[in-house]
Amino acid sequence: MTRQRRSFEWLQFYKLLLLAGALTLAISHLPNAIWDDTSGIFLLTLGGIAAWRYCWWLTHFIRSQIYGRLVFPKLRCRADASWSRGWRPHMIHFMVITFREKPHITEQVLQSILDECQTTGIPARIFVGTGDVSDERVIENYFAGHPADLPIEVIIVRQNQPGKRFAIGLVLRAMSRHGIERDDLAVFMDGDSILERGVIEKCAPLFALNAKLGAVTTNEEAVVVGPKWMQAWCDMRFAQRRLAMQSHSLSRKVLTLTGRLSIFRASHVVEEDFIRTIESDHLSHWLWGDFRFLSGDDKSSWFWLLRNGHEMLYVPDAFAFTIENVEGNGYERVKQNLLRWSGNMLRNGSRALALGPRQCGWFIWWCVLDQRLSIWTMLTGPVAALSLSLTMGPAVLIAYLVWVLATRLLLSLALYLYAGRIYLSFPFLLYANQLLASVIKVHLLFRISRQRWVNRGDQRARHDTGYVFRFQKAMAGYLTAFYLAILFFLTSIAAGVIGWSSVQSVAGWLGG
Repeated sequence: MTRQRRSFEWLQFYKLLLLAGALTLAISHLPNAIWDDTSGIFLLTLGGIAAWRYCWWLTHFIRSQIYGRLVFPKLRCRADASWSRGWRPHMIHFMVITFREKPHITEQVLQSILDECQTTGIPARIFVGTGDVSDERVIENYFAGHPADLPIEVIIVRQNQPGKRFAIGLVLRAMSRHGIERDDLAVFMDGDSILERGVIEKCAPLFALNAKLGAVTTNEEAVVVGPKWMQAWCDMRFAQRRLAMQSHSLSRKVLTLTGRLSIFRASHVVEEDFIRTIESDHLSHWLWGDFRFLSGDDKSSWFWLLRNGHEMLYVPDAFAFTIENVEGNGYERVKQNLLRWSGNMLRNGSRALALGPRQCGWFIWWCVLDQRLSIWTMLTGPVAALSLSLTMGPAVLIAYLVWVLATRLLLSLALYLYAGRIYLSFPFLLYANQLLASVIKVHLLFRISRQRWVNRGDQRARHDTGYVFRFQKAMAGYLTAFYLAILFFLTSIAAGVIGWSSVQSVAGWLGG
């Protein structure tokens, strides 16, 4: 670590101590009537939900530590021994999907693949799915200027229909035509994913140890070219991902196979059912009818493996780096990402739950269910604070803000362990991310067909016009308002803002 980096870390640590001291003073001196014995309604309102949420979070943390410190190191020793004894896949098939990527990023991606091929000595085919001729020129010029004395074949596959899913389907069909051996592996990569040296050596032998293993996904880091706060936000998101992925892997499943870098058993990905799932995955909804998925191909591949009984793992010591070029408004970019990710989660969550706990595994099934429950539990805090402030004054809001900052600071202490550095902004970004994500999910819950992918040529779901669409839109608005009204009503009752006697009186009046 450089002297400048050490100075930065110490500065962040001192700022963290100052924040903790300020919180202590705030708890001691700011108006906090809601915490006393006579009016401790706030604790009663949030105590049960908060205890459940933080115990659940602690469960993930403990499971993550067990996997990272006990289970995976043993698995790593066995995998390294298999590699040392000479086990190798017959061939590695790289699938890189790119769309109008910056040339220097494409060159870095290709160079990282060549470095891996050079290191392992395993024959490889590089399938590049392109959506624009500009990408093809960059690829052709790069290989013309970097001839590789390696057993590598490069195949460029131009998509003939818009959308990443069609590009993946065409590449997989090309991969099938070129032939797949039993031990071959397929590496799924985005056009901005750069492999760290040793990824194949760390991931490939895991498939030799377990015939049921269908895919692995790796650790990730983002390099943001844009606002500094977005680098902190990405590091926070990836820290959360590391914690959750390690917890899930203890059940030999994960909740997504990240499209930025995942490695599959190649014989699975060339099955016709797998390809059709990627190409034309769709959902039938009672309000919006039958519609195709635009994004979320990583969720579709995950669901296919889950449905067919395959195991999945997270490999914490294998890394991929992604370059995030943020142009324009960073807040808009975050919102669009949350819209896309939340939509993918909601569209796939219901059908994963339908598989049942025996198919998914009890813990993973509950994790999927918890994703849907947490949409509402996250909102009970601000709703309760707003409701109580109407009867008890603004001191409630002050105390709630102190509570939020204190709890998110405690959660951030664990996230610093996974991020590998201290960010003073983590507590603030964590709460803002949770609140914004919940609001977006509530909005999308009744507009499940709404899809937009800014990073992929600004793809949008097409809706019909006319009376049917206006009815669907009005019904979605009504259901959103209805469910939010129920949330406010139940939370207000729990907070004591609305008494049961008042509810009974109104019920009696309505009944009379």
